Amino acid sequence: MSLGYLLNTYPVTSGTFIRREIRAVEALGLPVTRYAVRRWDQTLVEPTDLEEQEATHYLLSGNAKGLGAALAAESARNPKGVAAASRMLGEIAKGTGGFVRPSAYLAEAAYLRQRTAREGVTHLHCHFGTNATAVALLCRLMGGPSYSFTVHGPDEWTDPESFRFDLKLEHAAFAIAISHYAKMQLMRWGGMQHRDKVHVARCGLQLSDFAPSPVPDSREFVCVGRLCPQKGQTLIPEAIEPLVADHPGLRVTLIGDGDTRPEIEAEVARRGLEDNVKLVGWQSGAEVRARLAAARALLLPSFAEGLPIVIMEAMALGRPALSTYIAGIPELLDEECGWIFPAGSVEHIRGAVRSCLESDADTLTAKGEEGRRRVEESHDIRQLAQTLEGLFKAQL
Repeated sequence: MSLGYLLNTYPVTSGTFIRREIRAVEALGLPVTRYAVRRWDQTLVEPTDLEEQEATHYLLSGNAKGLGAALAAESARNPKGVAAASRMLGEIAKGTGGFVRPSAYLAEAAYLRQRTAREGVTHLHCHFGTNATAVALLCRLMGGPSYSFTVHGPDEWTDPESFRFDLKLEHAAFAIAISHYAKMQLMRWGGMQHRDKVHVARCGLQLSDFAPSPVPDSREFVCVGRLCPQKGQTLIPEAIEPLVADHPGLRVTLIGDGDTRPEIEAEVARRGLEDNVKLVGWQSGAEVRARLAAARALLLPSFAEGLPIVIMEAMALGRPALSTYIAGIPELLDEECGWIFPAGSVEHIRGAVRSCLESDADTLTAKGEEGRRRVEESHDIRQLAQTLEGLFKAQL
């Protein structure tokens, strides 16, 4: 009997928290068999992500014939299980607006049930309560492993009714919420009757990888994440433009890539800020740590989030964070360890950046030390792994 993890797309550059979690669980003596629906279609830059990709078995990518054969075999050998999963498929299809995608889930679930049976996997854990969790649910109804899932946000809360959290919670062994905010959302959309199944367990860092240091005399801010509307990076050029004259050397480095890159680049060019806003694409974990360590602070003006890992990473390095009071962020960040402001407000972004620039070394150091203390207290990956170990062992 063993443990499996099922993800939608894995590994991805922005999903380091999943890799850390899996490896921390394994360090406690629970080997993990890795499954994912599909490969990421972009280039991986982290060596350990390349290792994870080699260790992951993909249900869909390059396996269309295998899925069809698996569903045919399952229908012949396990008609009651397939019938139960098909009835659930009808409920799931109500939320998705059609049967095309859920029908693919059914084939993936059949393939997964057979694969996990061969490999002795008796419990599956999913990250995000979206399609991977739907596949795990259907697989369970076919007689496959028990399952659990972790909810993060923000995408899970954009159209929560379509994800049928009520059904996923009903059939799950348990669920993990990364913050109290996430738990509240899951209870709202999944039903309070399942509240005893939901545990708050915060994402964590391998703290030995994050050596804190005094805040340098730097005018650089670092922003890390996908370039997408919900991260709010398009507001940064307008926010910092009036500050450049009074603060020579002010620079914001954006690490990441995505749909809004052209929009950000156009805004930078329009305002003549090519020397002040740099887009450097995705970087390895070591490079992200190095850039954060060399910066004055982290800047993350998001509109929608779960609880960003990069805020934990900046705090672990002793850097203040500047971000918005949305979702789970206020559960970690406040004025004692950075600056927190309303989402979508250019004026408040500018005010936070100005205040950080004008703060003396003692103030910045005090904020950085408090941030490190909070991460040590609540976001050590060993704490998360120990919580999960107890829950997993109860199923295994």
